[in-house]
Amino acid sequence: MSVGADNQYGVRYPLPEKNLLALEPQALKKTVITRRRLLSAMCVGFCNTTSARTETGPAGVLPELQSESSITDSKAPRTLTERIEALRVDASRIDRLRSLVVLHEGRTVLAEAFSGPSVDTAVNVKSVSKSLVASLVGCAIERQVIPDVSMTLGDAIPDLIPSNADPRVAVLTVANLLTMQAGLQRTSGPFYGTWVASDDWVKYVLSRRFVDEPGGRMLYSTGDWHVLGALLSKLSDASLLELSREWLGKPLDIDFAPWTRDPQGLFMGGNEMSLSPLHMAKFGELYRLQGIWNDQQVLQSKWVQQSFTARTHSPFSGDDYGYGWFLRRVGTSGFAYARGYGGQFIHVLPFEGITVAMTSDWTRSARGGVYTEQLHKLVSSHLLQA
Repeated sequence: MSVGADNQYGVRYPLPEKNLLALEPQALKKTVITRRRLLSAMCVGFCNTTSARTETGPAGVLPELQSESSITDSKAPRTLTERIEALRVDASRIDRLRSLVVLHEGRTVLAEAFSGPSVDTAVNVKSVSKSLVASLVGCAIERQVIPDVSMTLGDAIPDLIPSNADPRVAVLTVANLLTMQAGLQRTSGPFYGTWVASDDWVKYVLSRRFVDEPGGRMLYSTGDWHVLGALLSKLSDASLLELSREWLGKPLDIDFAPWTRDPQGLFMGGNEMSLSPLHMAKFGELYRLQGIWNDQQVLQSKWVQQSFTARTHSPFSGDDYGYGWFLRRVGTSGFAYARGYGGQFIHVLPFEGITVAMTSDWTRSARGGVYTEQLHKLVSSHLLQA
């Protein structure tokens, strides 16, 4: 695919990088907003998307909610306390939703486990791990472990590239992996089992055939993130677990437990990490606060802004995608979100000063979009004041 060509999803690449600074002033108009929240929000990038597609429906059409939740009309409650209580009531009616944590301007206003483990117990957050690995890439760039996202695999990990790999593998960049635009055949979905049963996960990913050009359409693939994790480990001479504990765990006071390793002993990149719902919310809050935690710059604000800038979009959800985060506009507001299989979510609402964490029963698939959209609507109906 040539640069700027249209693909089958009707998206033109490369997408222009848009953030809120490019929006007209009236698009930022709100009746009540503090200066701090406005400055924070204006640094966050979202594409000018006016509608969103579900995984099963046409543009602009949301699926019917499952019968277990009625989702209260967001126009009824006005105060934050009323909106949070309405959110809690509707959330409690969703039988597969395990926990819900809401932070407002850094204060915990809701933390409840409806079933299963408590909100301070670590659970498998599935592909929320991708957003965590993306943050480690930002930390690595700040520490000059990686020069920038244009670094190629040929320069970074030449010894991990299979001898029979397509020559284009060597010119894949860190950015291609962060946005899942490598062009290689996916290792998620129906390809996941074969991949994790292979005897070398990195080489398996890098020996896949190209189904699109590098920088083409987004191809959701956990293997891209595993290669990123291997790259981080190789260049830092530390495991992904050690990097998580040192770069994120220490400043955020999060205890990362060991998780799945590949046959070579590399910790899996992009899946199987564990966090408690309270720690999920804390991680999301780090992004809402432009990378600052307890007066320490854990992530550079520039990295947060780059992560929340639309660079491609998902053919499944129709939402935009930055560096490890999905992006959705709702009216004149919007949110960024990290998602994991079965309904594990972190929502960051910069205009509202709100961060939300949700965990679900991951043994029940959220594919098809109905449950996923139910959780998005739970957040947007009660917490967005677009």
